[in-house]
Parts: sequence; C-alpha cells; structure tokens
Amino acid sequence: MTPQRVTVADLRAMKRRGERIVMLTAYDYPTARLIDEAGIPAILVGDSLGNTILGYETTIPVTLEQMLHHTKAVTRATRRALVIADMPFLTFQISPEEALRNAGRLVQEGGAHAVKLEGGGPIVETVSRLVRAGIPVMGHLGLTPQAVHTLGRFRLQARTADAVRQLFADAIALERAGAFAIVLELVPAPVARAVSQLLEIPTIGIGAGPGCDGQVQVLIDLLHLLPGPLPRHARAYTDLATIVSDAIRRYAEDVRSGTFPSESESFGLPRELDLDTVAAIAAEFAAQRGVDEHAPLPDDR
Repeated sequence: MTPQRVTVADLRAMKRRGERIVMLTAYDYPTARLIDEAGIPAILVGDSLGNTILGYETTIPVTLEQMLHHTKAVTRATRRALVIADMPFLTFQISPEEALRNAGRLVQEGGAHAVKLEGGGPIVETVSRLVRAGIPVMGHLGLTPQAVHTLGRFRLQARTADAVRQLFADAIALERAGAFAIVLELVPAPVARAVSQLLEIPTIGIGAGPGCDGQVQVLIDLLHLLPGPLPRHARAYTDLATIVSDAIRRYAEDVRSGTFPSESESFGLPRELDLDTVAAIAAEFAAQRGVDEHAPLPDDR
C-alpha cells in the first residue's frame, strides 16, 4: 500500500504535539529515496546545491531550470516525504506575479509540494500571493544566503536588539501572510527559542540551537561527503569522504592489477555462439586491417 504523503498540516500538527520535525536536503534520486525510506517527513531541495553539487561559491548562480531538474529527481524518488523546493535568486524578488509563475513551475513541472523563499518584510506580499494561489510557502529568516553580497559573509545574525526586533517582526509577518513554517538560520539559540515559542507555525533551525520545532541539515555535511571542516552547526554521522576516497583507490588498484573484473563479474559466450565463430569473425576483420589473423583468442568461454 502506498504510504500517505506528509502535508503542511501534518507539520503544524507535529508542532502542536511537541514532536520535533526532521528535515534534510536532497538533490538527486538515490539520496532522496534513502531519506524517504528512512521516514524523514520533509525534504528540502535546497539551492545549496549550488555550493554542494555544482561547485559554485554561493547559491546566487543557481537557476530555476537547475532547481527544476533536481526537484524532479527528488520527487520521483519519494512516496511519503513532503518535498519543498527553494526558489533561487531573482525568481521571486522582482514581482509577486513573476514569483507565482516561477513557483507554479516548481510545483507543476518539478512536482514540489511547497516552495521556500528567503527574506522577511519585502516578500510578505509575495508569500501571500503564492498562498492564495494554493502554493504552500516556507519562509527563511536569519542568515539568508542569497543576500551574501549584502551581508558580506556568512555569520551569526540577530546580533543586536534592533536585529532581534526585526526578526520577530518578520516572523510574525510571514506567519500572517500564510507561511506554513519558517527556517531560522544562524540565529542565537535563545532568540530562536523565543521566536519558536511565539509562533503558531513550526520553526526549522539550522545553526539556531535546539529550541526550534525542528532541524534541517545539508545532507553533504551530515555524511561528510566533501573533504574539509564542517560548519560549526553541522554534525557528521559518518565520514563518506574517507570511505568513498578509499573505495575509489581500491577500484583503481584492482583495474591496474587486472583483478577487476573477475570471472564472476564477466559474461561468457551464450549458447548460440561459440569461440570458433568469434575467432573466425575476428580473423576476417584482422585480415582487413593487416593484423596477424593467427593470433590466438583468449579462452573466454
């Protein structure tokens, strides 16, 4: 029986029950399938694919077409998880109507069940427009990576009383506009806890402490798939960078030594074909190329 798909209403119900919400990023079919089968209720197809998958320094170069490509792969893999797609830079900032067209593509073509937008007050009207059109919206406050050139660098946000006041105002405005949840990124833990207690909708933290209603992590960090140090807010649950690198080296050694592929990893001749026939065909083509047609074929029956 096909499992019931998680909905935005389910996430709100989880908050009311005090059940912590687990969310992970996914960008492709294999990892999305594993996440879904593990029972994770929400998957974010993040524009973080720019940094983690496509090799960009920031998320700004990520395009709508790239988000569609990866969102389709993730939604094809999932049967239960709610799939939320990031709206990339300049796909929602120009006007609410353009945002609606682009969000509609992520839902209609990409198969996403919701979209995520970065920012506070300036995008409240856009959030309201999308929600009225039937597109669930997740907000994103605190560190907003698409604004990295304005922020200067990735660092803790809500560092002053005025900034904390603005964070509260933006969170309430997004909730009133119809957002079903808000990501809080790189916000002091006590501030994130206070915001979470104030709102009726769930907060999902990343670098915002344990007081949020849920947590999201970039899968590449959780698996430590890229060599190098992790962000302070991340925790690696395995070391795939080392495991994968070791597997690649061992594969290369086996190819160079001739131990891969083995007989059990190869295919012999089918019943309809014998070695003499193959030898005759090879001799025919060898003669055309001026190669010694009497060179023996390996016995690969």
